[in-house]
Amino acid sequence: MQRLRIVLNGTVQGVGFRPFVYRTAKDLGLSGFILNDTSGVTIEVEGAREKIDFFLKRLHTEKPPLAHIFYEETEFLEPAGYDEFSIRESESSGTPEVLILPDISTCADCERELLDPSDRRYLYPFINCTNCGPRFTIIERLPYDRPNTTMKEFLMCPECKREYTTPEDRRFHAQPNACPICGPEVFLTDPEGKSLGRGNDAIKGVVSLLLEGGIIGLKGIGGFHLICNALDDGAVNTLRRRKRRSLKPFAVMFRGISELAEYTLPTVLEESILLSPARPIVLVKRKGSLLESSAPGLERIGAFLPYSPLHLLLLSETSFPLVATSGNLSDEPIVKDNDEALERLRGLADAFIMHNRPIRRRCDDSVVKVVAGLPQIIRRSRGYVPLPLRLPFRLKRKVLALGGHEKNTVSIGMDDRIIPSQHIGDMETPESMENLEAIVNDLCSLYSFEPEVVVHDLHPRYPTARWAFKNFPHKAVGLQHHHAHILSCMAEHGLSGNVTGIAWDGTGYGEDGTLWGGEFLNSRLDGFERLFHFRHIILIGGERAVREPRRVALSILFDLFGENIPDSMNHITNEFNDTELAILYRAYTDRINSPPSSSAGRLFDAVSSITGLLQVCDYEAQAAMMLEDRYDPSVSDHYDYSVEGGVIDWRPLFHGIIEEVHRERIPSRFINTLAVIAADIAGRCGNERACLSGGVFQNDPLTERTVAELVKKGFRVFTHRNIPSNDGGISIGQAVYGGMIDI
Repeated sequence: MQRLRIVLNGTVQGVGFRPFVYRTAKDLGLSGFILNDTSGVTIEVEGAREKIDFFLKRLHTEKPPLAHIFYEETEFLEPAGYDEFSIRESESSGTPEVLILPDISTCADCERELLDPSDRRYLYPFINCTNCGPRFTIIERLPYDRPNTTMKEFLMCPECKREYTTPEDRRFHAQPNACPICGPEVFLTDPEGKSLGRGNDAIKGVVSLLLEGGIIGLKGIGGFHLICNALDDGAVNTLRRRKRRSLKPFAVMFRGISELAEYTLPTVLEESILLSPARPIVLVKRKGSLLESSAPGLERIGAFLPYSPLHLLLLSETSFPLVATSGNLSDEPIVKDNDEALERLRGLADAFIMHNRPIRRRCDDSVVKVVAGLPQIIRRSRGYVPLPLRLPFRLKRKVLALGGHEKNTVSIGMDDRIIPSQHIGDMETPESMENLEAIVNDLCSLYSFEPEVVVHDLHPRYPTARWAFKNFPHKAVGLQHHHAHILSCMAEHGLSGNVTGIAWDGTGYGEDGTLWGGEFLNSRLDGFERLFHFRHIILIGGERAVREPRRVALSILFDLFGENIPDSMNHITNEFNDTELAILYRAYTDRINSPPSSSAGRLFDAVSSITGLLQVCDYEAQAAMMLEDRYDPSVSDHYDYSVEGGVIDWRPLFHGIIEEVHRERIPSRFINTLAVIAADIAGRCGNERACLSGGVFQNDPLTERTVAELVKKGFRVFTHRNIPSNDGGISIGQAVYGGMIDI
């Protein structure tokens, strides 16, 4: 007889791991116990050595599909004389190290029961089991047990309790376990909160309102959606008007892959992502002009499938897909509470379908796009958070990283892992900063985390930087934006040493006080050197130029021709009257509220204006997305450029664009030129490895061509997959930096 103690860390709570271990030990005739604690799970098995060896093998080869073991410690001890194998009461003492599972979409078994008239949970919108359901959005503290979740107020009926306490049952220790007798319920209200129905009547009421063109506020897993009939252009445009979102794309939820295929052209890879347990929004090509009102002027639409029982029930009752966009006003956090919805979504929704299961933390939908043939997470949130990024090295200290100004996330780093938060959004409003502060406090509380250093973006006027100075005056450290981008890519791939970092985006504050965004860096974990960058563009009017591609194009025309702009560019100069042109030229020459920028993103803006595609943006990256849609892979040539010192001169490129005879080729040749520049300049930087980061590398043809050009020159190329290349990944790079520098 021997006794083995096994300590496991990873996603091993809330995934059916304990009943799996129980059944395996019983099957092998082993005695002992398993318990959850704040470090993961502890197992002791006692019996013949041969049986213990088989147990260890099955632990890894037969574990539940959602279980992931990141750390394992084993120790043989003197036999204790256990009579049987048992599941012990969880322990809550100690520093939390266990990994919390993300919210998981409804599994096939639960979906089958949901729609089975003979099942006791027929049409019950909170059906779940050990393999699916909410996790991250309901847990209040570790370990992950029902008293530590928002389900603690729902006392299980005898039948649910039997399932919950039976190791052989699929719902054994499924913490959100409930049924129509004992669990949460849905209800429909008018905008004032007056009841319009409960349970299945509420769902039927929603369907009727949707058929009439209504807009509904729906409380989901991590917050509210605003939903309407995606085929009703009037309803979609009403939602746009109310939400103050005139052209920015809306996501559309489809009943299943077959309905999706009626309106879009998903690839096999895109279908696999749509069907994954995370059920993210995936950018797929539309069929012709179908669903045009949901994504005006764009080829791709954000599509996703139902991930909660409530979504499944609604779509099973309708004959049309649903627009399902975040329940908020622009730049504000997603709404999560019932009273909050009645207050903040007043005037946006014609009715609300709510429920009485509290949401502990806001969590928006995730977004994924296939870039250069591989999935790239654009927004990392529901379904992925809070799974950690594991590092092949250990951080020297505990780090809190506050991210950037747009698409913000925060991260905490400790030991060999970084835990990023859910998507927070742009830091444009006081409500956004309040949400960021709440998420920081929540992460630190959940993991009993006290930072030793706090890293923020170098821009001194960002609200996150000011918050760091105010709350952690002796721990705050600034980090340059684009180096943080490259560090996030290095961290994702476990790289150390020197790499050539190609960081291209819209804007980032540079160490010289100018706006960077088209950078070639020699990067390492604790520092960098700026080697090359694009020639400066003068942003006439500062922030206005970021929103108006016509101003960026005008600045480039002033650079090329002074005031003698050729008649072929009248479509740009005609955007302004003579007085405005004179004022703008003076602002350009005298640098009046017109900062210099090396941004690659602004080059896309200029090209979109010169080609007549877009003069004023309705949302970020609109110009780049429109150019991407017009890329023709059969076009292989490119424009000229020049390099002097450390500056890449785009003037030959724009002379070529202005003189272009076949104007439909401009987007393709422009993107090809950027790819050729990337490979050429990287070859002058002296490293064999290249990391691509920044929002510009969400562009599929640009990334594909850039990778191909770099590989042709013998580079090992690293791009983002699980961490956003946009500013949603900045906090990852900041956490690495804060954990590795010498202080």
